[in-house]
Amino acid sequence: MISRKVVLFDVDGTLMDAVENQRRVWHAWADRHGLDGDAVYAVALRTRPVETFAAVAPGEDPDACLALLHALEDEDVRTGTYAAFDGAAALLEALPAGRWALVTSNYEHRVRGRFERTGLPLPGLVVDAACVSEGKPSPAPYLLAARKLGADPADCLVIEDAPSGVRSGRAAGMTVWTVNTPSPADGSHRHFATLAQAAPEILALVRG
Repeated sequence: MISRKVVLFDVDGTLMDAVENQRRVWHAWADRHGLDGDAVYAVALRTRPVETFAAVAPGEDPDACLALLHALEDEDVRTGTYAAFDGAAALLEALPAGRWALVTSNYEHRVRGRFERTGLPLPGLVVDAACVSEGKPSPAPYLLAARKLGADPADCLVIEDAPSGVRSGRAAGMTVWTVNTPSPADGSHRHFATLAQAAPEILALVRG
């Protein structure tokens, strides 16, 4: 592996504000099952979808539950309103090609749809939920991204907002910075209130 700094970005909550979209999708899913949207969303925030289904609708077919969730998410990509965080576009455009990637618990086609609608540049590599058998907080997604970029984990900077993502990056042996939250998640090496505040530091690290 070559020794060079690369940046691995989470997407939702880090580069793009999709909180209201996620809330709407889960409320719509709950409504289809006659459940309270707020209660379902509270569970979904801290569990993977299959675990959410088991907790809030244990009598339902999990495959059918997932199919409906995917359909609602795909529709939201087509019709929902998205906004990139301040500084995201300029930061991504300034990063050298092949030195950054997206590591998301979502699916690549949705990420591409959102990026196209917001004008954010896409990297050559997107590691999504279909790429790994274990998602965050497992280190697998970030380790796969490093391997595909030909980078040592010690040379990788992870940009995250969520505790599970921080644990994933730390378990992979990477440096983890958090953004867009009032306080850092446990394990974060550095914290910035906004992505825009972190951008100059990210660029300085990559450029060496």
